[in-house]
Amino acid sequence: MDTQIFIWKILESEAELNAAVELQDKHLHRLNGMLSEQHRKGFLSVRKLLIEAGYTDFDLNYDTNGKPSLADGKHISITHSYDFSAIIVSSQNVGIDLEKQREKIIKIADKFIGSESSFLNIERNYKEDLSVIWGAKEALYKMCNSRSLSFKQDMHIHDFTKNTNQGTALVNCKELDFDSRFTFHFETFENYTLVYALENE
Repeated sequence: MDTQIFIWKILESEAELNAAVELQDKHLHRLNGMLSEQHRKGFLSVRKLLIEAGYTDFDLNYDTNGKPSLADGKHISITHSYDFSAIIVSSQNVGIDLEKQREKIIKIADKFIGSESSFLNIERNYKEDLSVIWGAKEALYKMCNSRSLSFKQDMHIHDFTKNTNQGTALVNCKELDFDSRFTFHFETFENYTLVYALENE
């Protein structure tokens, strides 16, 4: 399986990033519509990662749900958060998410925690575990490419171990007649949580 992950720490100015990439007109229009400099830098740094992976912005397209794809048929998933961006490229369907660890995730836990409450421990690594679960569900959401999916009702993360930095998940959506199992992997660095998911064969 030829799956590759590329991570970029955004140290450049927006002008430096802009000068280093060439964009399709539609992507330039999208960039110019972004009000946040942070979002623009994330968008541009992803294009730098494309170059590292052997592609350019002209190889990248999005479907009506916003899911990206590559011109050569490879699958790609994209994420960026504050000072980092990341992409995953593979011959199979994949998803990736990168999040800065913040206390806010505890406040919104009720919006995405369902069956996972059976193994979560509020007294031990709660914020870190919530970050992994959120990242896994974001990655799965990107893979499944359906806005009908509920993070709380349709996605179920099984208990995972820090020793192997991986876990399994089930996405079960009766509305879409969809039932599939996934494996996800995670790691933490510089107070960020990176999660990527692969569909079980």
